[in-house]
Amino acid sequence: MSTEQKGILSRLSIVVVLMALFLLVIFAKITRIQYSEGDKYRDMSTNRTVRKDTIFYNRGNVVSARGNLLATSMSKYDIRMDVMTVKDAVFEKNIHALSERMSEMFGKTTLYYQEYFRKARRSKKRYLFIARDLGYMDYLKVKEFPIFRLGLYKGGFITEQRTVREHPIGKIAERTIGYDDYRGEVGIEGVYTEYLEGSLGWRMKQKIAKNQWKPINDNNEVEPKDGSDVITTIDINVQDIAHHALLEQLERFEADHGCVIVMETKTGSVKAISNLGRTSKGKYYEKRNYAVWESHEPGSTFKVASLLIALEDKVIDTSTVVDTEKGRIYIHNKKVEDSHRGGYGKISAGRVIEVSSNVGIVKIIQEHYKKDPKKFVDAVKQIGLGSKLGLEIKGEGAPYIPSPKDKNWSGLSLEWMAWGYGISLTPLQTLTFYNAIANNGVMVKPRFVSALRNEGKVDKVFETKIINPKIASMETVKQLRRVLEKVVEQGTAKNIYTPNFSMAGKTGTAKKYIPVSKDKNGVLHGGYYSNKEYTASFAGFFPANAPKYSCIVVIHNPDKKKGYYGATVAAPVFKKIAQKMYASAPIKREVQNAIPEIEALDMDAEKYYTALHKESNTVPDVRGMAGMDAVSVLENLGLKVKFEGVGRVVKQSIRRGTKLKKGVVIVLKLS
Repeated sequence: MSTEQKGILSRLSIVVVLMALFLLVIFAKITRIQYSEGDKYRDMSTNRTVRKDTIFYNRGNVVSARGNLLATSMSKYDIRMDVMTVKDAVFEKNIHALSERMSEMFGKTTLYYQEYFRKARRSKKRYLFIARDLGYMDYLKVKEFPIFRLGLYKGGFITEQRTVREHPIGKIAERTIGYDDYRGEVGIEGVYTEYLEGSLGWRMKQKIAKNQWKPINDNNEVEPKDGSDVITTIDINVQDIAHHALLEQLERFEADHGCVIVMETKTGSVKAISNLGRTSKGKYYEKRNYAVWESHEPGSTFKVASLLIALEDKVIDTSTVVDTEKGRIYIHNKKVEDSHRGGYGKISAGRVIEVSSNVGIVKIIQEHYKKDPKKFVDAVKQIGLGSKLGLEIKGEGAPYIPSPKDKNWSGLSLEWMAWGYGISLTPLQTLTFYNAIANNGVMVKPRFVSALRNEGKVDKVFETKIINPKIASMETVKQLRRVLEKVVEQGTAKNIYTPNFSMAGKTGTAKKYIPVSKDKNGVLHGGYYSNKEYTASFAGFFPANAPKYSCIVVIHNPDKKKGYYGATVAAPVFKKIAQKMYASAPIKREVQNAIPEIEALDMDAEKYYTALHKESNTVPDVRGMAGMDAVSVLENLGLKVKFEGVGRVVKQSIRRGTKLKKGVVIVLKLS
């Protein structure tokens, strides 16, 4: 064998050996993968072609007492377009029709959209913006536009769906309905999030062509469970009335902020709660839940608690004579003064509340509790005014009732407490006290939620809870109710009086305390009661003779030039709410001869309005009624009302019994 052949054989042998070694390595690798790492790679393969797909639950709804949606989860759609997937012929044939539909839907011209799509095609856009935040019905409309109806791979139609939380009634009662998101857990949504949340489900899906996934099985491996619905006590109609009544007054007096609460007397169910704060542009929206959070000096609305304690201790009765002198006294060189110049002289204890005499209530409490102020303070706390209400909603402000044991207790503390200064209560805490007077002395806890419901079945019911079964004897409660009714009939709130509708309550006007603070130069300011900033309030209940609802209105920092007294600023809101709740009952159907005879104008208001709103198809006789009452009644019947003058109706342009035609103008002449 030649040397050349031997060299070839040697090289061939080396190649064979190398190939054999290579095959051995491959075989070893296959064996290791098959037996040692087989499970690992099988799992990797499965994970790339099969996946566990999460199925999201529906968060429960928050609904009103009548079933109206207050908060619900809704799908929102963002639409994009891959312009390059559309064939040239399809694009040219349908671009004009698509642009026309876009113009109809979104407002810009057809020409604008044609150029928009053509420019995107020239730029080879594969993610062209079309629309954002579309609701489901609008999404369905856009999905059927020319070209888009061809879908993702022929029409370039790209959909991105997400779930958002919506308030169908808008910003009204937003802080109370609340939310549970990046802003925190607020209101009802925040408190009951564990009930509103459901549980996730899942199913297996397999990857198929074009990166699409299809379910492997017909049924889900784990079904998602939707959250429970939270049924609130809020009444949409009352909420709307309260919100707009408060808003109108805030705008009129250019106030900084305010709140209103309407509560059902027997149950403590909050039927409406509105909190509005002013922006730098003079608009109002729900900035804070002032009704629950803001603890402030109540002023004269607290005088009723002072009178209750004195009556219950039997140191006075409502007829006890109090000398208010000339409306001004000094205690440790500090002035206590009545708003009425010259004072009221000698008046009864009941009249002290009716006219809101600061001097009168201070002298009553000073005379009987100066030697033992702890007795008075303990009585305040026994009523239930010294503790939080224990609301489910977070952020309740803490009440402050000073005690003789406190370091800051002084020779003025007792007297200042008597007329609502040196203490702090939230509007809801004050209302809870007034509601107890209306509820025959039973103090109930305010409640915002009545039940939880899942899949149409009630899971849990929240019953009324009693805070204090007896804030005072029935005799004292009856005396207080009569005094509060007289406040409206002949006292500080007589401006809202009407003989056709009974109301009871107490006005409050409190100067704002300006706390000590440093300016940028380190100079101290404050530490005094302002003569420019006030809190105006009114708390009470209606109808006075058989209370069904209690209500409080608190308005902070009204423009002093326009008015700042509780009677002027807050009480009219209370009246408007009370009137509309009884004078705006919906008419269900029309029947003949249903007009009530209105012979006695002092008849019970509830019976009057019940009779008046029995289904009618004729114009009623509103002569003798207060102008505002008549306007409410007639507008509710569908008439357009114009009036001349002020006071009571003495003449109406359309006779009683005339067939009712909605939209017709009726002119009222007032005395």
